[in-house]
Order: sequence, then C-alpha cells, then structure tokens
Amino acid sequence: MAEKDHGISISHLLRSSPVVQILWNVLLLLAGSIVCAVAVNGILVPQHFLSAGFTGASLIIHYLIPSVSLGVIYFLINIPLFLAGWSMVGRRFFFYSIVGMAIYSLALALIEVDISVDNKILSALLAGIINGVGSGLILRSYGSAGGTDILAVILQKTMSIRLGSTSLALNCIVLVAASLLISLEGALYTLIFLYVSIYFMDLVVVGFSKRKAVLIISDHWEKISQEILKKDRRGVTIIEGSGGYKKENKQIIYSIITFQDLPQLKRMISEIDPNAFVVVMDTLEVMGARIGNQPHW
Repeated sequence: MAEKDHGISISHLLRSSPVVQILWNVLLLLAGSIVCAVAVNGILVPQHFLSAGFTGASLIIHYLIPSVSLGVIYFLINIPLFLAGWSMVGRRFFFYSIVGMAIYSLALALIEVDISVDNKILSALLAGIINGVGSGLILRSYGSAGGTDILAVILQKTMSIRLGSTSLALNCIVLVAASLLISLEGALYTLIFLYVSIYFMDLVVVGFSKRKAVLIISDHWEKISQEILKKDRRGVTIIEGSGGYKKENKQIIYSIITFQDLPQLKRMISEIDPNAFVVVMDTLEVMGARIGNQPHW
C-alpha cells in the first residue's frame, strides 16, 4: 500500500494542486527559455545565423542594429501579437505565454555564452537540437514563449495543423530574409537549423505520446478483443465487414493504442492467430479522456 501511495503520478498531483501546477508550468517555461537562449546566444549569434519566427526577426534587427539588446527587441515586437491574440487563444494559455515571453526575453538579454564549433554545419545541427528541445519544453507547459507559437497553437486548435508544419511555413520568410540580408550560404545553414529544431520540438511535444490506430481482421477476433480489453485496458470497436472476394462476413477490430504498447499488441495477436491481418496507422491527434493525446492548449 505504501508503494502505491508513493507512486502517485505527476499528472494527478498537478490536477489536485493549483499551486504545484503553476510552479510546474513556470519551471517548464523557465527551463525551455534558458535552453533556447543558449542556442541563440551561444551558436546562432556567433555564427551569424537566423532563427525561427519572431526570434529570427529579432536577430535580423539585432544584426542591423547591434547596440540594441536582442531580448529587448524580442519583447517589443511581441506586444502587437499579444494584443491581437487576446481574444483568439485561451486565457490560461495567454497568461502563461506572457510569463514565458517575459522569461525568454530576459534570458536572451542576460545569457552570454559561446558553444559554437568551427564547422558551420555541425553548429547548425547542434543549435537545432538544443533549440528544439527548449521549444518542446516550453510547449509542454500551458503556455509558450510568444512569437509564432501563439499563431501555431491557433492553427493547431482550429485546423489541426501540426506545430512543426506551421513553423516551417512561417520560416520560409526567415529564409528569404537570410538569403537577402546575410547570404545564400547563411540561409542554407539556417534551413538546417530550422529543420532539426522542428524535428526535436515535435519529438519533445508529442513524440512520447503518439497514438496508433490498429485494424485487425481475424477469425479469432473475440479472443483478441478480450485480450486487448483485459491486458491493455484499451477500448475496442467491432466493425462489421464483408470480404470482397468470398463475400464472407468479417468482424474488424478497431482500437487506438499508445506507441509503446504496439510491440506487445503485435506479439499477442501473433500468438493467438499467426494468420491475422493487421494494419497499423499513424494518427494526427486523438481526442478522449483515456487515450487522447490532443494538446492541452
């Protein structure tokens, strides 16, 4: 019993304590902002690269007017976006984003490091990994660091467009600006940075909560469905189907499972019916209290 009490999940603790929830989200915003600022000031600025969205716009202004602090520039250009987003995003996300934007602006202004390497390609890769992890930590919270994150969340909620896809589309403007203001070579290095950053951001945000849709056709469908319900504790839907060639009635099992449970499910199906026909499909997002992975914004 003591072990069970000790194993209270973080998610349960966050739901039960508003104070812990606030502290946890601020911690995510703080950690993510510091990590992103290290990537920007430690690699991008020394290498004269650009970054995504509003950070990229801030870097352009900073390169043109080096005397103006990068953190101050980022803070100022975010003000119009927050005014426009007041009625378009949830209040919780909005206020946490204000906190995140302030922390990130402060981190950009205060953190001064240089971790770039001599090879520019390796510098772009390293900056992308660091920035992607930091951005993912920020978006794991109930807020963001401002900038294009707010627009990306709006599109995610209204049109189910992935966060990374929105960022990639918006960053085309940054690449054009990089090719004009810096050089074509600088734009290509920036492209490497953006691609790696987007990949790691998506990995941190949804990579560990991916869901798979599974279709199973088997003569032993009853036993397979019972095993899924009993062992995996997942919902199962039985769909009536008919074979196109023999016209035989078939029961099709449809279920949504986590990515981590997929190997165990395939192993169980193979033990019960080696001849079962199984289709595993990716899902963009899943809504639902038990198995859903829809973002919390």
